[in-house]
Amino acid sequence: MLRVVEHYAGSDTGRQRRANEDSMLSLSPLFVVADGMGGAQAGEVASRIAVEFFGQGIADAPEPELALISIAQAANARIHELSHSNAEQAGMGTTLTAVYVGEEQVAIAHVGDSRAYCLRSGELLRLTDDHSLVDELVREGRLTPEEAIEHPQRSVITRALGPEVTVEVDTSSYRGRAGDVYLLCSDGLTTMVPEARLKEVLLAHGTLREAGEALIAVANEAGGRDNITVVLLRLGEVDRDTGVVNEGAAWDSARSGAAARRTEPGLERRAEAGVEEHPRMRPRASTTPVTRRRPRRRTDGQGANGSRPKRRRRRLRRVGTLVVAVTVLGLIGCAAYLALQSVYFIGTNNRGLVTLFRGLPYQLPGNVTLYSSEYVSGVSASTLTLARRHTLLDHSLRSEADAAGLIRDLELGTLE
Repeated sequence: MLRVVEHYAGSDTGRQRRANEDSMLSLSPLFVVADGMGGAQAGEVASRIAVEFFGQGIADAPEPELALISIAQAANARIHELSHSNAEQAGMGTTLTAVYVGEEQVAIAHVGDSRAYCLRSGELLRLTDDHSLVDELVREGRLTPEEAIEHPQRSVITRALGPEVTVEVDTSSYRGRAGDVYLLCSDGLTTMVPEARLKEVLLAHGTLREAGEALIAVANEAGGRDNITVVLLRLGEVDRDTGVVNEGAAWDSARSGAAARRTEPGLERRAEAGVEEHPRMRPRASTTPVTRRRPRRRTDGQGANGSRPKRRRRRLRRVGTLVVAVTVLGLIGCAAYLALQSVYFIGTNNRGLVTLFRGLPYQLPGNVTLYSSEYVSGVSASTLTLARRHTLLDHSLRSEADAAGLIRDLELGTLE
């Protein structure tokens, strides 16, 4: 019989947000992460409502997946009702990822782009698919995973609790094992930290609290562009006859390895630096004397003074080439700048609101963007139909008048 033997829940505002719109629930055997969206404090309201509905629990549910769907749909109805009765909460919504640990199975319910993972035998397995525009394009083969990471529309989600009267909830169940570690998180973690790094951090710490706090720290070190929420739980198995709890060998070995690294920091530093401290590998001092020869004086009339004019001419040619190159690059840069100022496209900002951008929808290495925000509408992209999202947010380059007209019609509700 499965049992949660350790769990951790933590949330952080991040480095670029003023408020935390994430909510979480860690009430064994039920765990939830919700990432709210909407203007003002509406996102915080939506995520809190979702968590409150799940806070009632689903103890002894014969079919956990159906129970999770029922709670999610009830929360969706309440959020949708409030978003249409209060102007300040119009368009609000929230993602949802919930995990319920039953006697034999682990049931998952999912809507949006928060995620669930399972760390088993040293491997990190992703258990949910993002309901986002970018992830759909990846699944359709129109974007590579590498392109998706820096895509300007990576914050657009295609499914959430609240925007529609009804919501489709993805569910799945997995046979749990002793030693499994489940990670639930908002996209404030996964957009900052690649999955390979998530696994490294989880395996490098002996307790879930240490691992969870480290994950939040790593996300903030990478920029902390969004709220960061992490929920971790570790499973054990209880013998029905003896009552003995088996916590599993996989996590124990990872924990012992982490403890060894903590007790021998010098060894860890040497391994990272690639330095071998074995005496046989140390260079020996040379016992052979080195004889230095004096350079022979030239007698052919081509001494140092004779070569100076040639070196001076070579330097002048290099300087001339450099000046020409800089001039050409400057002209190209000016032309590119003027081009960027004359084109527009429609996308979403980091809150998921439809936004008018000036420039090209690309981001260069080092977080250098080729666009700037010109106008933010009051319309959340999650409230649009899928067909309209594909039409409006397809990165088509437009004139200022064309793009502004589309957003105006969208706000007035007259967009065809």
